[in-house]
Amino acid sequence: MDTATTLVSIAAVWGLAVVTPGPNFIVTLRSATAFSRWHGLAAAAGITTGTAIWGLAGFFGISTLFAVAPWLYAAFKVFGGLYLVYLGARLIYASLRSRPQAIAAALPGRPTQCAIWRLGLATNLSNPKTAAFVTSLFATTLPAEPSVTLGLMAAAAMAAISIAWYASVAWIFSAPAMTGVYGRIAHLIDRVAGGIFVAFGAKLALDR
Repeated sequence: MDTATTLVSIAAVWGLAVVTPGPNFIVTLRSATAFSRWHGLAAAAGITTGTAIWGLAGFFGISTLFAVAPWLYAAFKVFGGLYLVYLGARLIYASLRSRPQAIAAALPGRPTQCAIWRLGLATNLSNPKTAAFVTSLFATTLPAEPSVTLGLMAAAAMAAISIAWYASVAWIFSAPAMTGVYGRIAHLIDRVAGGIFVAFGAKLALDR
């Protein structure tokens, strides 16, 4: 399999994974609708940074580290799961408050674009199963002895797909019409999103 075919295979599988709704999608959607297009783009940038980190970690063998130290993987899962549960609980709590500041209160610290970037990054990195997925993806698509250049290109392709998708989500849902709709049903969306985060985080932390 040549380099171009390999990269196309990785891009196709990763693209399908990225467009599947999950915590990353929710963080981007909520940041864009609750704050601004630039906040949504900041979330997309944070998620993309996490994607690049997972891509590089998967290529350079983080799965080997987890295999050598299973407790590390278990600890990572528990910590990541609890973080998502915490985030979901704050979303639900904020949605039950009647003050306009409720939405901002659901995010740690002031909702600056930097804070949103960190939120996107933390949300992406909180799921160590991404490392397992990336490792499996590379194992089935990369040659037996891939070059470092190919690994870097693969991670870059994954990051490009992530930023393209999540930036599109931020751009579309920050439109005035979408923002107006969100304003009318913000509490409901936050409760549903919070419930998804709690369920996803609990499953991640308890899954064995």
